Amino acid sequence: MKSTSKILICISALLMLSIYVLPLWRIVLEAPQYPEGLEMQIWLTGITGNVDQINGLNHYIGMKHIVVENFWEFKVLPYLYGAIVLIGFLVAWKGSVKLLWVWLGILLAFTVFGLVDFYLWEYDYGHNLDPTAAIKVEGMTYQPPLIGYKQLLNFLAGSFPDIGGILVGIGGVIAAGVLYVENKRKNSLPRKSLI
Repeated sequence: MKSTSKILICISALLMLSIYVLPLWRIVLEAPQYPEGLEMQIWLTGITGNVDQINGLNHYIGMKHIVVENFWEFKVLPYLYGAIVLIGFLVAWKGSVKLLWVWLGILLAFTVFGLVDFYLWEYDYGHNLDPTAAIKVEGMTYQPPLIGYKQLLNFLAGSFPDIGGILVGIGGVIAAGVLYVENKRKNSLPRKSLI
């Protein structure tokens, strides 16, 4: 692996470290009675933002309260993700294209797992409602979108990567670009003759 590729892999891993200090995901709620909007920021280790206000509103429709301690992910993922980032630094140090393939495979699997887990979390909160809730709309569920916007009664709910998630995505694109360039370079090298 060329030294430029090693530096880029190191930059990729550094960008991925950003979610230890920056929010990974953002959920926003917009409604006429909340012109400034309500938001939650999901970090690798917890949730911040207007959580208490959102819990208060969710109570009326029968949603469970969002409580950080109820999520095993915030206890486990910081360590698991840290190990994955360390593999990225190992790739940069060793300069192994094979190890880069492994790292990208792990990153892809982690991303898919994270999105599926988040979807299931949203599904559970949006569908498993208290039947004694003050507000009941027949056939209505309150699952926010995985990505994008969705109308939920008089609220427009949005769900997007936050700055940390964007930087992680950029890091992944850099790593995939390095893999592409290194494979292309390897395939363009003349083959050694066996004679």
